[in-house]
Amino acid sequence: MTERVFLTLNGTLLSRPKTTATTMSSSLRSTTAASRLLRSSSSTRSTLTLSAFTSLSFARSLVSSPLLSSSPLSQKKYRVSSVNRSFNSTAATTKCSASDPDQLKNAREDIKELLNTKFCHPILVRLGWHDAGTYNKNIKEWPQRGGANGSLRFEIELKHAANAGLVNALNLIKDIKEKYSGITYADLFQLASATAIEEAGGPKIPMKYGRVDASGPEDCPEEGRLPDAGPPSPANHLREVFYRMGLDDKDIVALSGAHTLGRSRPERSGWGKPETKYTKEGPGAPGGQSWTPEWLKFDNSYFKEIKEKRDEDLLVLPTDAAIFEDSSFKVYAEKYAADQDAFFKDYAVAHAKLSNLGAKFDPPEGIVI
Repeated sequence: MTERVFLTLNGTLLSRPKTTATTMSSSLRSTTAASRLLRSSSSTRSTLTLSAFTSLSFARSLVSSPLLSSSPLSQKKYRVSSVNRSFNSTAATTKCSASDPDQLKNAREDIKELLNTKFCHPILVRLGWHDAGTYNKNIKEWPQRGGANGSLRFEIELKHAANAGLVNALNLIKDIKEKYSGITYADLFQLASATAIEEAGGPKIPMKYGRVDASGPEDCPEEGRLPDAGPPSPANHLREVFYRMGLDDKDIVALSGAHTLGRSRPERSGWGKPETKYTKEGPGAPGGQSWTPEWLKFDNSYFKEIKEKRDEDLLVLPTDAAIFEDSSFKVYAEKYAADQDAFFKDYAVAHAKLSNLGAKFDPPEGIVI
């Protein structure tokens, strides 16, 4: 005789036979054999992962590219939630501890194509920066210390005020992440950022890969670790934020030079004009205010324009002005305005340093592609 005993596993009803005394002996023999098998393979770790994720649900949950059309502010919460559900679903089921070198190389080519068709260099740079820029050198534990660990894909961090609009960047790279599941989010964010700089005419960034992903929203840093555009004391604020990351004055000024790319949109950041003569026709979605006339070209024009301050259609934030007002910052700003090669050299070092902040690499020495 056999009875049915019902069990549950994560809410799923299961059943197994309950043996009577007549079958106890054979059951005991089976159990003993299984126990020996488990002991013999105790050195092997296996992980069972159940996934409700499908390519179709991923595609349906995401909105169209925001660089081609602007969404009303009232839709922001929905857009953040929908893209985040898709990225979190993938994170829970396909997280890997290191990225595949061949997939990294292929993904880089796909990112180049994306840049050529969507003109999304600035927002991809920002994506990498904001994932890495939460690092706190005074916290030793990973991932609590923040930094380049892919945690920006989670809704709780994506909704931080400093990350306004970055749901658009996740939307842009969603297909690449789906195609190359052997790449961590942390690596993909930094790969996209460095590739955007290089494809815009900037220096070759000495990158390495193999960053391990943060596993869940509980690993996200608290809000407030990223720099503000208009603090009461801009120079002191920049030092407070970047010194906490372990960076110095030269790094601060060199990294500020990346504002040669992109625009500020008042509906996202509260800064800039709705449009200018440089942005009213795009490329991409028109509008916003840029720091430079050619805002998809990486060069040293940011420093020249900030120094001159002659064009009302170009943006100068309080933190931008500080690099020529503060005596220590000004040394580097003047140097970069006069010498693009010097700027490129220092920028490449600072960008690579930023991209590694807080990261845990597997293998520890990283992967160079």
